[in-house]
Amino acid sequence: MLYILDYGAGNVASLANSVRSLGFDFRWVQTVEDIEKADVSRSELLHLLSSAAGRQTGMRADAAQAWSDGRAALPCRSQYADHSRPVQRILFPGVGAFGSALASLRKRGFAEPLKKYLASGRPYMGICIGMQALFLSSDESDEPGLGVIPAHVGKFDGKDKSVPCMGWNGATERREIGEDGRAAYGLGTGEDSYYFVHSYRVDAAQEGMDDWALTWTKYGDEVYVSSVQKGNIFATQYHPEKSGKAGLEVLRAWLTATDLEKGGVGMVDTSKKEFRPRSDVDVDLVRKGFTKRIVACLDVRANDQGDLVVTKGDQYDVREAEETTATENDRPSGAPEESASASSSAPASTPALPTATVSSDPTAPPPAPPPAKRQRQVRNLGKPVDLARRYYDEGADEVAFLNITSFRACPLHDQPMLDVVRQAAETVFVPLTIGGGIRDTVDPDGTSRSALEVAGTYFRCGADKVSIGSDAVFAVEDLLASGGKKSGKTGIETISYAYGAQAVVVSFDPKRVYATSLEDIPEAHRPSAVDLAGPLPSASSSSSSSSSAIRPDLGPNGERFCWYQCTVRGGRETRDIDVVQLAQGVERLGAGEILLNSVDKDGSKSGFDLRLVDLVRRSVSIPVVASSGAGKVEDFEEVFRETDVEAALAAGIFHRKEVPIDAVKKHLVETGVKVRRG
Repeated sequence: MLYILDYGAGNVASLANSVRSLGFDFRWVQTVEDIEKADVSRSELLHLLSSAAGRQTGMRADAAQAWSDGRAALPCRSQYADHSRPVQRILFPGVGAFGSALASLRKRGFAEPLKKYLASGRPYMGICIGMQALFLSSDESDEPGLGVIPAHVGKFDGKDKSVPCMGWNGATERREIGEDGRAAYGLGTGEDSYYFVHSYRVDAAQEGMDDWALTWTKYGDEVYVSSVQKGNIFATQYHPEKSGKAGLEVLRAWLTATDLEKGGVGMVDTSKKEFRPRSDVDVDLVRKGFTKRIVACLDVRANDQGDLVVTKGDQYDVREAEETTATENDRPSGAPEESASASSSAPASTPALPTATVSSDPTAPPPAPPPAKRQRQVRNLGKPVDLARRYYDEGADEVAFLNITSFRACPLHDQPMLDVVRQAAETVFVPLTIGGGIRDTVDPDGTSRSALEVAGTYFRCGADKVSIGSDAVFAVEDLLASGGKKSGKTGIETISYAYGAQAVVVSFDPKRVYATSLEDIPEAHRPSAVDLAGPLPSASSSSSSSSSAIRPDLGPNGERFCWYQCTVRGGRETRDIDVVQLAQGVERLGAGEILLNSVDKDGSKSGFDLRLVDLVRRSVSIPVVASSGAGKVEDFEEVFRETDVEAALAAGIFHRKEVPIDAVKKHLVETGVKVRRG
């Protein structure tokens, strides 16, 4: 029987889906007695300790009985055929912050039973916080760790890199791999990358780590411990459940492992292996280094028939082009006018209507109304769940769902959208970001719903990150008005505190405001001004940048300068705040990543706005995802070559297969940009 312990500190829906995909069912541990029973029971129990809510499901009765009696092996579809009767094991997939996770363990009485289990010799696997919890302490909190590993968890130095660390990287084995070519738990072989998302790490140079560190990973100039193993204990800093096929194989190897002392499948006793030469390890650390991410985005909304579809706008207009050549005078009286663009304003006046012809015959039927202009249909590019799965299979490093009509109702009542997230998470084993409606709302019956509650619902459905839009702009406006004093009540702050900064993405929709000179730009917004004819400011500090290749991009009347003004409500409304103010404001409030769109570039296929991307990337220390404007594989190469951005996103060109994801990655590899393959 398998158990997952719920102590309410994060999301483990993704892990649960990964375990199910490998053939396991499970039940949630909810009391101390459940852990103690696991420690003394002769039944074969797999305990999955987690930090999120979940629902209970039991193993099939016949399979459970056969497993308990020793008549059957683990009920999983394993590629390994030589494993024997399984042993008990605990999997602790921590998500969230170190302090809240450890405090919750102690409050619920789980800490001491867990330490007893660890000392019993039964197999244990920890993930992320589940690894960090094993240590004595952390810079993240004064809350003590479990103290199993006598070392400290420190914070990344953000001087030369973004923090949180968010993306794919390798895990380099420190010890020699056996003659059979097997490494512990499948690690250290091939060119596999794994998904990391964390701000704190264990320094590889710490005293006492030689006996524990299984793999090292390099981020910027820091080498840290990416997995530990000693005796019955195995833990990873990365998330195998979000690491695609490579991560699933690590889980499979651990779940199907047998007798540790006999070196059963996946349970290699690394303590008896020689350390690899440090020079060889250093070469692998660089070769397997941090990669750039390719993100596939799906704008999801209901069409006019009520079906959820993936759509894509051109400069934020998601409806098809006009289907008739009818003039404005063809619109019947009282018919609403559809805006040509989401950012267009309403017409200043109503067009005149044609005069009806009056018949002198009283028995004649009434005249037919003028021909109506056919309503433009919502652009339909496919079903959300099917497309998400396709992108995962094609190699997308992340998938983002943006619910672009969420302003119409509270997402908690949008069951179809929640089902989309839930179903996508069942088969897509890379990070999922969900945006739209992450704000405080009030139901029609007067019930208040907080942004934290909305985010929590998405996390329980399987989301890994939530994206906040217009509300982030309003929050930063309030922050600036208060002189930089945080309220602690904004959606960014509450979600970041509960789930960690890495769980909060803020989506920007800036647009250019052109000027002939810097003096024409309001003084408060000059920090966001760029020279549209000059090189990127970052070019002088980057030996790899080819600033001469940056094309002039003057305004419609030859303007040489512009500043970037932020918009809300899908680009329909501008605010007196610039993109630098917004970027630095959301970072201060606790956001962990910026999704940087461009109203001007959306749907243009003319390449990313490099000046905008470079400006924002230089203004903050958190990761930035470039979006809007990609039309060919070279556009991705250009944004990675000319800026330090961590990821690039596209939507329509992926939906329509105009530019396949694999073609993008192949081109990046050929031009020397590190990306995850496979």
